[in-house]
Amino acid sequence: MVRKYLQKLPKNVEELAHWYMRNISPLALIAALVFDYFVLLRRVDLWTTNAVLFFYLAVAASSIVAMNLIETGRLSRPWILKVLPLIPVVAQFAFGGLFTAYLSLYSRSAALQISWIFIFILAALLIGNERFVRLYTRFVFQFSMFFVVLFSFFIFFLPVVFGKIGPYVFVASGFVSLLVIVTFFYGLSRLVPERARSERTRVARSVAVIFLIFNALYFTGAIPPLPLALKDAGVYHGAVRIDDEYRLLAEPTPWYEAYLRYNTTFHRSPDEPVYVYTAIFAPTGLSTTISHEWQYYDGRSGKWATEETIPYFIVGGRDGGYRGYSIKFQASEGKWQVNVVTEFGQLIGRVTFEVVNVLEPVPIELVVR
Repeated sequence: MVRKYLQKLPKNVEELAHWYMRNISPLALIAALVFDYFVLLRRVDLWTTNAVLFFYLAVAASSIVAMNLIETGRLSRPWILKVLPLIPVVAQFAFGGLFTAYLSLYSRSAALQISWIFIFILAALLIGNERFVRLYTRFVFQFSMFFVVLFSFFIFFLPVVFGKIGPYVFVASGFVSLLVIVTFFYGLSRLVPERARSERTRVARSVAVIFLIFNALYFTGAIPPLPLALKDAGVYHGAVRIDDEYRLLAEPTPWYEAYLRYNTTFHRSPDEPVYVYTAIFAPTGLSTTISHEWQYYDGRSGKWATEETIPYFIVGGRDGGYRGYSIKFQASEGKWQVNVVTEFGQLIGRVTFEVVNVLEPVPIELVVR
């Protein structure tokens, strides 16, 4: 039996690459996604998070350089040629690690009603990465994918570094990404001038298209406002801060509703106000203004109408998010939603509920946050 098992093991580098892609890569993808989301990449401002991302970026860049040096014959030693089939696999590993990390980080900050397009693109790139191994040998594809991961990285890295968010920081992220990719292309062109010269126009077109797509997604609100993220939210019958605790009065609900922020029913007794509580994560050093935008659904027009916008200031650094709440007096019966938005109008998250008028107060329980 042992001999039969040994016969299935790879006998050369090419078989090893194929064996890894078929047997290990799919399981590693699932494991990495779970591990990143729950353990390793919990916050964008931790040094461990950025160390992992820098490592993946360095491996991706090194793989691109190595593949092009080998393809042009500048690295031609026998032992290097033997490991050639593994280099695209290493590139796939690095890009897969980056896409896994980005899916983990961006999904924490995504209000899926608007940001689903960008999250879907990241998920598609992550899943498609399993099939990209042969494409990583193509010069234009290498630079296209590298620019995607660079831009995705700087979108949240620069706000962490400078403690600011907004359109100007996003534009700066785009130009820094362009500067890095142009510098990288120039450096590689000194090593493999013939490949860079023949592919220069196609690379420029590809990078320009990706740059325009990122800007279109951002300015239509499809890219989540990372590094901000909605950690907790809900609608309550009362809220008060005592020392470092927020004490909230909630209607008893099944356990699974703690994971759902939609289709909540709020039973409102006469003259009772409605409280919406949120906890918003921001990295250390970042302070900004966010708003609770109270909207009521007008059944006759079929549209959401903004009735009140309540801004307040948040300070970053707390792992569970900066906590706060807003109050709506005389909330009409019907469907409501409270949009949690940045000062630039980007949607961080949303609390949706329906107000139902009742004659007597309903049972409530104390929730401490």
